[in-house]
Amino acid sequence: MQDTSAGAGRNWAGNLEYGAARVVRPRSVPELQELLAGGGAGAGGTGRFRALGSRHSFNDLADTNGTLIETDGLPVVIDAGSAPGVVRVSGGVRYGALAEALHARGLALANLASLPHISVAGAIATGTHGSGDRIGSLATAVRAIGFATADGSSRTLQRDDADFDGAVVHLGALGVVTAFELDVEPRYEVAQHVFDRPRWEAMLAEFDRVTSLATSVSIFTTWQATDTAELLWVKQRTDASGPTPAEETSAFVVERLGATPADRPRHPVPGGATEATTEQLGVAGPWHERLPHFRLAFTPSAGEELQSEYLVPRRDAIAAIEAVRSLAGRIAPLLFVCEIRTVAADPLWLSLSHGADAVALHFTWRPEQAAVEALLPVIEAALPETARPHWGKLFALPAEELRGRYPRWADFAALRERMDPERCFTNAYLERLGL
Repeated sequence: MQDTSAGAGRNWAGNLEYGAARVVRPRSVPELQELLAGGGAGAGGTGRFRALGSRHSFNDLADTNGTLIETDGLPVVIDAGSAPGVVRVSGGVRYGALAEALHARGLALANLASLPHISVAGAIATGTHGSGDRIGSLATAVRAIGFATADGSSRTLQRDDADFDGAVVHLGALGVVTAFELDVEPRYEVAQHVFDRPRWEAMLAEFDRVTSLATSVSIFTTWQATDTAELLWVKQRTDASGPTPAEETSAFVVERLGATPADRPRHPVPGGATEATTEQLGVAGPWHERLPHFRLAFTPSAGEELQSEYLVPRRDAIAAIEAVRSLAGRIAPLLFVCEIRTVAADPLWLSLSHGADAVALHFTWRPEQAAVEALLPVIEAALPETARPHWGKLFALPAEELRGRYPRWADFAALRERMDPERCFTNAYLERLGL
């Protein structure tokens, strides 16, 4: 097992330096279990652990003053042959590698996030999502989840188990994920169509129609203008599950929303290099090369950046968008781009879309953390009281208010108490939440 006390380095965005006394990279699950059972002894270990995947968290969710466990050293397992409709995946796999392996086997996931570079375990633990009126977050694909727990033992929870809905989106509080079983389906193709300058008034008047135009729909805006957004990004499955033909979609967008079809590829951030984006202009291609906004081979960034995101129940979507729109003059100077998209409801206790179809408002900020953190309370006060911030991104919502937005919070706290009574996986982030 690789072991270093030279410092854990920084997160993906560069805005956080990890405070761990020790960083380890186990090479096998037994090695990981032995480490946990030993309580982090040696090399400054404090008996506290956190798992670290692709470092794509913008806050201290994955940090610790104890031992950071880098999961990318664990053996890669992608087994799609054991049962129909299921893939077994090891804990350190990233979505890009998983997607390519599935596609080569004639299989696919129902959804992917904007970036294929993120780890499966980290994305699921934080409720990270893709987009689609009828598609749940990435966590909804989980059929079973396996943990290495604080005493070094293994525990697997399956979809029918009583605690399963609490264990999937787990914030790293229950153990280190060693394996998943995920739902898969036959591979399919997707075509992307991008439209310039849709009108806000028209989109808000027919918001349900807009978000149901295709498999996945995103609205991108810089809030430099409040009458139009920059882009309407439409990802359409080309098989029978697609909701409307491309011709009908284009006609509606042009005639009713006042937008124009893009004549060349677009980047979500105005002026961004389009070589980094997945292919557009209606050219159909493999699901894993179209559902993400960015290509796996390119660094997915406009440079150093910060991110925040809030999900609101669909019934509150228009109020949330109008609230952000009213703050455009304060938001725009700090913003690279804002993306608005949808996520289907699920039963997972700490999911951002628990219990209701949701609309996500995502902010990619310029790297001005003090100014962004000063603005976040203003945004949160303007949003509906149902808004839930993304667990792995910047937010300011007080813990008491945050806990109150999750009806199963007490059940999750009880589950954590049963699985980690010594609080070996607790850190400053979880302590602020009351865990």
